[in-house]
Amino acid sequence: MDVVKIKETCLYVADLGRCKAFYNGLLKFKVIGEVPGRHVFFRAGSSVLLCFIAEAASKAETLPPHYGSGQLHLAFEVSKADYSKTKAEVEAAGITIEQEYDWGGGFLSFYFRDPDQHLLEVVMTGMWERGS
Repeated sequence: MDVVKIKETCLYVADLGRCKAFYNGLLKFKVIGEVPGRHVFFRAGSSVLLCFIAEAASKAETLPPHYGSGQLHLAFEVSKADYSKTKAEVEAAGITIEQEYDWGGGFLSFYFRDPDQHLLEVVMTGMWERGS
């Protein structure tokens, strides 16, 4: 299989309005799809973030059902030049940064949580391109 990238990823949330207020309102991700009581989808760069109500997705009839629970993790990539600006924007939105980590080689990342306690990370472009 010759995968180009992960096109979309999914989080399960408790409240779509709260989810939309965070990802669209605070992080400024564009809403690209929404079904009340079921899901809201966001554009995240060239990828898509799918946010579902787990119970609704578990009862899907057209597509295979899916669901999950717990504090999941995903990372968003920004250029090295935009890293500090992005961190400042997250802090200015009133979002608490839990930790910043120095990965060596000039690469940093920082961690914060969404309203459902999923662990979100912002990483610098190129971090995973070095080494194997």
